Amino acid sequence: MRVTSCFLNFAVRLLSLFLVLAGAGVAANAQVSKPKIAIFSGPNATIQLTEPLVTSNKARAKYGLPFLTNPDGTPLRFDALRPQRLAAPVTVYIEAFSAHPLEEDKSELYAPPDGYLNPQTHAFNKQRQGTSDIPVYQATLSPEDGLYMLPYMARQADGSAWDQECTSRGVSEEKCRVMFYPDASRPFEEIDRFGLGGPVHSDLLSSKADFDFYRAAPSGGYTKGLPARRRTDIGDGDIPKETFGEDFFPYASSRREPARPTLAYLTNMVQHAMGSKKYTGGIWLEGSPTTEETTYWLNLLIDTTVPITGNASQTPHQALGNDGDRNIVSSVDYILSGIWKDVDGRDKIGAVVVQEKRVITAREVQKTDARPGGYLPMGGNGGFVASTDPMVLTFLPTRKHTYTSEVNMNRLPTVIQGVRQSGNRISAVQVPIKNANGDLLPTSIPSVTIAKYAEYSPETLSSDPAGEVEISARIEKNLRDAPLSGFVLEGNAPFAHVDEPLRRALERAALRGMPVVAVGRGNNEGFTHTNLLGELLIGGNNLTSTKARLLLMACLMKLGSLPVPSDPDHPTKNELDATRGKIAEYQAIFDTH
Repeated sequence: MRVTSCFLNFAVRLLSLFLVLAGAGVAANAQVSKPKIAIFSGPNATIQLTEPLVTSNKARAKYGLPFLTNPDGTPLRFDALRPQRLAAPVTVYIEAFSAHPLEEDKSELYAPPDGYLNPQTHAFNKQRQGTSDIPVYQATLSPEDGLYMLPYMARQADGSAWDQECTSRGVSEEKCRVMFYPDASRPFEEIDRFGLGGPVHSDLLSSKADFDFYRAAPSGGYTKGLPARRRTDIGDGDIPKETFGEDFFPYASSRREPARPTLAYLTNMVQHAMGSKKYTGGIWLEGSPTTEETTYWLNLLIDTTVPITGNASQTPHQALGNDGDRNIVSSVDYILSGIWKDVDGRDKIGAVVVQEKRVITAREVQKTDARPGGYLPMGGNGGFVASTDPMVLTFLPTRKHTYTSEVNMNRLPTVIQGVRQSGNRISAVQVPIKNANGDLLPTSIPSVTIAKYAEYSPETLSSDPAGEVEISARIEKNLRDAPLSGFVLEGNAPFAHVDEPLRRALERAALRGMPVVAVGRGNNEGFTHTNLLGELLIGGNNLTSTKARLLLMACLMKLGSLPVPSDPDHPTKNELDATRGKIAEYQAIFDTH
């Protein structure tokens, strides 16, 4: 009996050891096969901007340059430290109990220091040699450790100090450094290296997932190119010389906004990445005023069953009060939480923007102020879908998105019908939308103009639409240059009523092939109904004018232009019926997206 009992105990211990080892093996395998997330860099992105690199007082002292001072002329208390890499190992002595003012108060809980440093000679000894010796820890810092916070020692080519991103104020962009990162790999590394919190205390990103970095429409670029040997995070091959305002889009020291062809390029990149099935999710990084627009566009166009989140920041990376780092971590947590999954594991929410630990649907989100909490849902009917602290799902939106969207990439035709004017005749033309690989063509992105109504805007009491010269000029240009085009009317709230001349001018556009969507002004919490607009306008529900513009652009690539009567100023009943029928197709998409 005793032998059997001992054998059983041994067997239990052996089984327990096996389970522990098996568990360790599973954990090791899990660590190897972490989820992977795609990170897309967009334009004018404060979340990928750092403060200007300013020559430190340590460097100024070394080279005899004027010191940085306080506004009153007194010396600065400290040098600003910037993340940089060591070129060689270095041994340092760290004063014991200097990490926190109350460490020494609990000194009995600590192991002895590595030794002691003479404060005069700086000689290190294992044993204390005098009462003034400083207890220290000895550490070897290595380049392999990663970034360290160090004084910035660089100077300008003429030997003067850097005081801002440019050589001096008012110079051309060629004499300015771009403080935007070329992709998100460096800020991700800095978050891992210097961000604190969570169960592992550091590595707040890499401990959870692996990341691939895409330069979709980046804020920083390589004006001299980048050889393949330097590319560690963004693929293979060389990056040729990049042009400010064409290949990358910063807002300091000069501002450059991407044009519509850039939208096709970034859409293709995101679709290829998210369609590869390699990623648990994707994160889009852009400037805080416009993140809401691109994220909603991706919500409409990208055919994916996993989440896309948008992140922005109100302040640059490393700046006091920076919110962008936390927003990125929150996006990663949201993607990995899986609260967005339906019973089949697909995203049931659609693209979202994650700011200040709140998750807001891309359709509704809008920046309202440059401060914490400055992102709110517009439209007065939902928008907040989750919290990331704690991770809680609060409601589900009903609108179509991503893989359910009627206007996603895989549901767009290769060619669609547009309109163009030749002489006095408006004719149908074929507009290529996608190439043979299914990518959007740069020329496919439609031109949609926002027209805003304001009280007392007509010049006279006449209802003649000829007074709306801006609309008339845009109609002419569209017929000449943009075979896929339309208008968004921002009327009063919530029904989009406007003055008669503007309404009639936009109806002229509709009868010339250009669909017109009407929405209420500002944060329109009501719904713009078609039965209050007239038969030739599309109701934009509770969308803002900027979001309605994006949806109309997508609809134009899906449905093409409206049919044009032979005499647009005198359409027949049958011709009007054909136009109304096409408008109904547009309306069906606006009612569900």
